[in-house]
Amino acid sequence: MTRDKQAIQQLYDKVLPVLAEQLHRNLEAIIPMFHDFHLERVLDTWTKGTAADTTEEISLEKGNVQQLGLRLRLEGFQRAGVPAFDLAKDLLFKLHIDFYEVGPDKTKTWLEKQYPQVWTKNEYETIATRWTDELIETLTEKLQSLG
Repeated sequence: MTRDKQAIQQLYDKVLPVLAEQLHRNLEAIIPMFHDFHLERVLDTWTKGTAADTTEEISLEKGNVQQLGLRLRLEGFQRAGVPAFDLAKDLLFKLHIDFYEVGPDKTKTWLEKQYPQVWTKNEYETIATRWTDELIETLTEKLQSLG
């Protein structure tokens, strides 16, 4: 199976919400440290594929989206003696023709899957744990640099 509207829709509607739930559970101890919290699904409608017609609109409906994922924004860290700061982190799905890659950015890949493959409970947990570990590491480094 290749990347098409149905494959992308499946990731957007079925996989991302389950991953978001897992991430939210992993972040329960961190969220109260911030004034505001946003975790949302994102769809890249700017990046064109190498074979794309330059005038063709990029959309979920056309099945030509190159990237989608989750974006976390933690705003206004609240702790006495520490200046307020924000954190942001993405979980990116890079959509190739026959498979997709999941990672924290465009250069790192934590998981590669074919479109029709169903995610296992273990894969959700592994990706969510790695992502949360990176976020905690970033938060720790930020606090050390401010402290």
